[in-house]
Amino acid sequence: MNEAYLAGRGLASALGPDLGAGLIALSRGGVLPIRVELAGGFAWPLYTIAEPDSDWTVRARRITRRVAAQSGALAGQRGGPLFLASSSLDIGAREDSGDFRGDYQTFADSVAAWLDWRGPVFTVSTACTSGLNALLSARTLIRNGDADDALVVGMELGNRVTLGGFGGMQLLAPARALPFGETREGLVLGEAVAALHLSSRPSRWRIAGGANVVDGRDPAGAIPGAVVAVCRQALASSGLQPHDIALIKLQAAGSPVNDATEARALRQVFDHLPALVSLKAAIGHTLGAAGAAELALLTACLETGAWPTFDYAQDASLNAPLADRSPQSVRHVLAIILGFGGGHAAIVLEDREA
Repeated sequence: MNEAYLAGRGLASALGPDLGAGLIALSRGGVLPIRVELAGGFAWPLYTIAEPDSDWTVRARRITRRVAAQSGALAGQRGGPLFLASSSLDIGAREDSGDFRGDYQTFADSVAAWLDWRGPVFTVSTACTSGLNALLSARTLIRNGDADDALVVGMELGNRVTLGGFGGMQLLAPARALPFGETREGLVLGEAVAALHLSSRPSRWRIAGGANVVDGRDPAGAIPGAVVAVCRQALASSGLQPHDIALIKLQAAGSPVNDATEARALRQVFDHLPALVSLKAAIGHTLGAAGAAELALLTACLETGAWPTFDYAQDASLNAPLADRSPQSVRHVLAIILGFGGGHAAIVLEDREA
């Protein structure tokens, strides 16, 4: 079988319009979310991409083109598979226009047209695990020899349905997210557009393995046994043991219950927890884009030494402290995304230069 490598990446987030700007903002302590008002006097914090435009589609197209170009994928033939990973897709545009015709694939085809993409186009919408599931699907095609290159685009842009829905379920923090924090009150959503260019040609980051486990007994929360299972399956598919992992990129969105569930499950997998990091206090929970966005940011952080800061008290009862700086040597990273509908996904990256 072929191996799948991360050939390039791009990211627009609340930290900045590209990864370079994002790393500078992160090293300076990050940015704060803005407050978005909804009908009925409700308002919630949201990490937004600082690129205003009154037309949702025009804004989305401009950001997506720029991020895809950052990944280097547009320099080639554009004939490999394109995966669009999103929870909300183009609901923001539909809200503005009032036109709710078309199916899930309609928006993915539009994104392909924006990029002048010539290969097959797929939509992956499995709630928060969309980005990692798209990445695992692209890896499968490359490993089986069905593609030499693939592009995963994770997209989550502002809309009223998502923000109002999470607010209505009382899952949002009133001011900021505190992953694994002592006084955490909920998550803060974020906008992101990320592009991951995968290739069979060797490069620094190899996608060593991964897994997806669905257990819907709690439609809005993580299941401890499923977290354990997805970690163990991801390790097994990579040919690794728990002690081979030097860093875990957590889900850790600031949920009082889910953060504790994740920490408890990880202690069942690892006798001694490796270094831990959460990126959601820096860019928010970007839902369907999270897997792609957080991997783009994480690999850039590990390459440059930039690192998120945590200026709040962590919950000592979790016995899972977040690392305050980038670990010195990280060869294998386990990245976890947990989502609605019982989705539990994990992926293992290998830094071949570590």
